[in-house]
Amino acid sequence: MQITRRLEFDAGHRIPNHNSQCKHLHGHRYAIEITLSGDIITAAGASEEGMVMDFSDVKHIAKERVVDLWDHAFLVYRGDQAVLDFLNTLPNHKTVVMDVIPTAENLAKVAFDLLHDAYRDTFGNHLRLERVRLFETPNNWADYNLP
Repeated sequence: MQITRRLEFDAGHRIPNHNSQCKHLHGHRYAIEITLSGDIITAAGASEEGMVMDFSDVKHIAKERVVDLWDHAFLVYRGDQAVLDFLNTLPNHKTVVMDVIPTAENLAKVAFDLLHDAYRDTFGNHLRLERVRLFETPNNWADYNLP
C-alpha cells in the first residue's frame, strides 16, 4: 500500500548558469509530496490501526526536516558567490546554502535524503519512503524515487 502527503512552501532560488530567466533571482510556490509504502497496520487498538502511517505524522516529519527549513528562505548554491555576498548584506535573512544548484531535480533528491531515515517502521509494517515529488510550478516537477 502507498500513501502520499502534500505540503506547500514558498522559497526563492536561481540557477546561476541557466540560459534563460531562471538565472535571475526569483521564487516559487513549491509543493512537496511524500510517498510512503508499507503494510496497513493491524495492531488492535492502536491509533494508527487501518493506516500505513497517520497523515499528521507524515506532515510533522516533513515540516520538521524540510518544509520549515526551506519555507520563505532563499535556497542558494554554495558556489554562487555573488548571490551569497548579496544575501549576507541582508540582516537576519533566511538563507539555506546548498552543496548543489537548487533545481527541482536536486531539491527532490536533497529532500529525499533529509527524510529517508525519518520515516521509521514502528509497527512492523515495512514502512519506507518511496518517493519525493517536488513541484516547482503546478506544471513542472521532479521525482526522486527510492534507489
